[in-house]
Amino acid sequence: MANPMRSVPLYEKVVHKNATQRVLDVTVLFLLLCLLVYRLLSVHDHGFAWFLAFLCESFFTFIWVLVICSRWTPISYKTYPQRLQKRVSELPAVDMFVTTADAELEPPIITVNTVLSLLAVDYPAHKLACYVSDDGCSPLIFYSLVEASKFAKLWVPFCKKFNIQVRAPFRYFAGESAPPSPSSREFQQDWKKMKKEYEQLCRNIEHAAKESAAFDLTGDLAVFSNTEPRNHPSIVKVIWENEENLPDGIPHLIYISREKRPKHPHHYKAGAMNVLNRVSGVMTNAPLVLNVDCDMYANNPEILLQAMCLLLGFKNERDCAFVQSPQLFYDSPENQLTVLHEHIGKGIVGIQGPFYAGSGTFHRRKVIYGLWPDEIQIQNQGKYFNSVNGYKVSDDELLKKFGISKEFIESASHALRGKTGPKTSSPLNSLDAAHQVAGCGYENGTDWGENVGWLYGSTTEDILTGLMIHKKGWRSGYCSPDPPAFLGCAPPGGPAAMRQQKRWATGLLEILFSKNNPIFATLTGKLLFRQCLAYLWVLTWGLRSIPELCYTLLPAYCIITNSNFLPKVQEPGICIPVAVLVIYKLYNLSEYILSGFSILSWWVNNRKARILTTSAWLFGFVNAVLKLFGLADTIFEITQKVYQPPASTADDDENEDLFVFDESPVFIPGTTILLVHVAALATGVLGLQPQVGGQGFGLGELICSVYVVLYFWPFMKGLFRRGKYGIPLSTICKSAALALLFAQSCKVGSMN
Repeated sequence: MANPMRSVPLYEKVVHKNATQRVLDVTVLFLLLCLLVYRLLSVHDHGFAWFLAFLCESFFTFIWVLVICSRWTPISYKTYPQRLQKRVSELPAVDMFVTTADAELEPPIITVNTVLSLLAVDYPAHKLACYVSDDGCSPLIFYSLVEASKFAKLWVPFCKKFNIQVRAPFRYFAGESAPPSPSSREFQQDWKKMKKEYEQLCRNIEHAAKESAAFDLTGDLAVFSNTEPRNHPSIVKVIWENEENLPDGIPHLIYISREKRPKHPHHYKAGAMNVLNRVSGVMTNAPLVLNVDCDMYANNPEILLQAMCLLLGFKNERDCAFVQSPQLFYDSPENQLTVLHEHIGKGIVGIQGPFYAGSGTFHRRKVIYGLWPDEIQIQNQGKYFNSVNGYKVSDDELLKKFGISKEFIESASHALRGKTGPKTSSPLNSLDAAHQVAGCGYENGTDWGENVGWLYGSTTEDILTGLMIHKKGWRSGYCSPDPPAFLGCAPPGGPAAMRQQKRWATGLLEILFSKNNPIFATLTGKLLFRQCLAYLWVLTWGLRSIPELCYTLLPAYCIITNSNFLPKVQEPGICIPVAVLVIYKLYNLSEYILSGFSILSWWVNNRKARILTTSAWLFGFVNAVLKLFGLADTIFEITQKVYQPPASTADDDENEDLFVFDESPVFIPGTTILLVHVAALATGVLGLQPQVGGQGFGLGELICSVYVVLYFWPFMKGLFRRGKYGIPLSTICKSAALALLFAQSCKVGSMN
């Protein structure tokens, strides 16, 4: 596949100098250790609050150690796609996977734009196939894709003819009523035609969405008759086929809705990804697969060429099992994830490679099929022979590994031996096999979800699957081109973001509490020690909710009980916590500024982080613990995607800084924290705290309490608003009862 000439590198490893960062990291760690020592030496002179602060700060110090180890050696890669022609005689094929699950929470127009952006990438069309998994079995999604395929016949040639950079139409035409100037007459005419056609596409899909209940289920839509989202047969439709294998044509477009039955577990997104792997395996069987979420459109038309520089440029395939692109958002560019990618993500790249983040990822198919980096698989009379461990795999073992489909076993053998291409030249010839491998009972008694494909057992199947790949000794690559590879829509503030973060926290803790946690992966596998610490940094997100919640309530507790958890202003010890706070906050602010963000963005993201940690992550922790003891089942909650028309409304601009609430219990902790601190400040100002022996609270506790109120200021606004920007009365009542219970418990405890 590749030219043996190695004199022209396809990528360059860039090592980032971080001497200042290392000094600050060590300084903060030193101060944290000093604070812990100071608390230990003086714990006998203080009460419960002092000891609780020591426990919380011990956990924060542990997390800081994980952060330092994760980002100590940051690197990135600079790719040279223009050199591919000198190194590669023929580019490998790529199967592109798009996943959607709910036509209401994930509007079809969003999925359509993602698909159109993928169909129009700069890559030979006969090497591409786009598979769309519809886990909701929605005729609206299928109809929208059919309409999109018609538009693609105009859109794809237009993009390539004029070298359009943004190839998702809704972003390209955003707010534009006329073609960019200056431009040729031909371009202006084609631009106006494309805009008109896209607007018609949007109207067709919008009309179909309004009339979806009255769909005429005939013709191609007849397969959706008598179907329910969780009870239907497998549906595989070839919407568009590049019959003549034209390199400048339109890639294959294939719709999949896997079979679902009430009594069969479907394993959420991981199950959908495994069906995509099997169906694509019997249809096109590309050696590389790209998976993206339905809202993550291809923002850089060269992204496939950029990724190929890493996948084909490494001398040893073990150094690049998959290539991950950072998740960035067009509607929330100054997002905290961007800073994490820049200042921690690049450090993880320098260890064993980035985590698998679930979207914007290029995989080697043979790695997904369970191949170890030290295995060399060859075909021997229909059987696999492992030249390292020296054993043959019988036909029964193949059935146990991959299932009963002979077509799929043959395609998997093809992929594991590094060969490319399907058995047949047309996807239409493989429909029967595709329906078979998309059946809900196909995985019974096989290794799917355990040793093959996306792994089951966590709602964050991406992290778990990537962890097991790293455990085998594989490394991963990182592709962060300019402009960004993929852009998505961030969940709207409030309920959607809370649900997403709660699901993440639950899934990450499921991994931490399982036999697949990174500690065992290091002890029994080939996961590097520092990579283990990096995984622990992300897997402990849910655990942080407990110490953060306790630390957040400590100032209020101290004011109500007239005690203290901080040294008094006149005491020399006050310098330590003040130094920790000031240096860390300034350090964190500098990271945002270096990332090109504003001070306001830093404050807003810090505020969101505290709210999410003490609310969504807390519920995620509770869910994980209940599941661990068999008291609850995991529920996969789909994150709502919001389609923003090109022209935003004045109402959106007016309320863009407000927090959205609903009656979900996830908002009770934040409301309770706010009410507790308001009550504590009133108690302190009015002098209603008990006059008992002890040192009493000081200025530090008052400042911290005010600081917490500012962090939870969106909840303060919500107390006095109505509608979606107001906290429901039921939530306020429950939170007020909890706040009163907390205050009374504090008073009783102080008296005792």
